[in-house]
Amino acid sequence: MQHSQTHLRSRPISAGQLRAFEAVARHLNFRAASEELALTQSAVSRQIQGLEEEVGLSLFHRHTRSVELTGAGGILLRAVSPSLERIDGAVRQIRQSTGRKSVSLTTFASFASMWLIPRLEAFQRDNPDMDIRIDASDNAIDLDTSDLDVALRYGPAARMAPGAIRLFGEQLTPVISPWLLKSSPRLKKPEDLVHFALIEAGDSHATHMEWLTWRRWLQVHGTPKLEGKRWLYFNYAYQMVQAALTGQGIVLARLPLIAESLASGDLIEPLPKLRLESPMAYWLVVGPRSAGRPEVKAFCDWLLVQSALTREAIGDVPDPDTVDNLD
Repeated sequence: MQHSQTHLRSRPISAGQLRAFEAVARHLNFRAASEELALTQSAVSRQIQGLEEEVGLSLFHRHTRSVELTGAGGILLRAVSPSLERIDGAVRQIRQSTGRKSVSLTTFASFASMWLIPRLEAFQRDNPDMDIRIDASDNAIDLDTSDLDVALRYGPAARMAPGAIRLFGEQLTPVISPWLLKSSPRLKKPEDLVHFALIEAGDSHATHMEWLTWRRWLQVHGTPKLEGKRWLYFNYAYQMVQAALTGQGIVLARLPLIAESLASGDLIEPLPKLRLESPMAYWLVVGPRSAGRPEVKAFCDWLLVQSALTREAIGDVPDPDTVDNLD
C-alpha cells in the first residue's frame, strides 16, 4: 500500500483535474464550476477527489453551502492559474496563425469608446483581412500571461513598464455644449461657473484621481470655494461627456478624449487659456510574444500615426525621455 501511494504521488497530475481544480477555486462553488466546464457536479467532485489523492492533501475545506481553499490548495492555485493561462494563450496563438490575421488589445472603457473606436473604421477599411478584438476593462491585464497582443494604458510615466511608448499627454479643460452656452449667462471667467451644473467622476475625490476634480481646477484658478448650480456625478468619462453634449452641465474633460468633439463644434471650450496640466499620459505597451507579428506591427504603426494627430490637435509635445520605439 505504501509503495502504491508513493507511486501515485510521484506521477504527473492530469491536466483535466487541474482545470477542474482551477474552476472550483475561482468560483468556490462546485455547481458553478461544473456549469462552466460543461460537466456534471459529481464529475467535477470526482476529479477534485482524484487530484487530492494524487497530491496527498485536501485542497478544499468543504462546508454545507460553500468551499474554501486550504493552505495546500492556495499554493497549488498560484502555480496552476498562470500555467493554464499560458497554455490557453499559446493554443489561441497557434489557431490564429493558421487562420485570419488578428490583433487583440486591452484598454479602459472610456478610451475605447471616445478615442479608439471612432478611428477604427479607417483602419479596418485599409486592412480588410485583419480582425480586431477589444477587451475594454479598467483592470490592467498582464500581457505576459494573457492572449492579448497590445495594451493601451493611462497613468504617469513612473507607473509604466520599461518599453512603454508614450502616445500623448493630457490637459483638463471645461467644455460645454454650444446651445447651453448660448442660452445661459455669459461664461468668461471661473466665477461664472456658479450659474452651471458641474459634472465630474463619482470617484474623482479618491486620492489617485484628485487631479480630475473640479475642486482642484477651481483652486488653481483662484476660486476654491465656488459651488456650481448643482453637481452631476458619473462612473465613466464617456458618460460625463455625453451629459455635457446633451446640455446637462459643464464637464472638466480630458482634452485628448474630446479633441474631435471640439473640432466638430459639438462641444465648446469656453475658457481655453485656463487649461490644467495633468500628470497622466496615454501609453502603448506591446506583448513580448506579439511584437514580431506583422499584423501587430502594422496596427501599432497606425496607432502611432493617430496619436501624432492627437498630439497636434491638443498642442502636446512629448518628453523625449518617455518616447520609445517599436523596433
